[in-house]
Amino acid sequence: MTDWTETELTALRRAYASGTTRVSYDGKSVEYGSAADLLARIRTIERAIAAIGRPLPVAGRAGFARGDRG
Repeated sequence: MTDWTETELTALRRAYASGTTRVSYDGKSVEYGSAADLLARIRTIERAIAAIGRPLPVAGRAGFARGDRG
């Protein structure tokens, strides 16, 4: 389960675009120390979203045969 919502991401993007560091969403209010901190949170959420869409790597075992042995 994730610890973010689409509402949070939208609010973060709006705050960043407007140049503010205070974000309010879902009855919560967060003050980020700087625009860089705010952008870091946006990027963290975006990476989490991207990872959800990625398939998990498949582990397997390869087998080989020389062909001259029965």
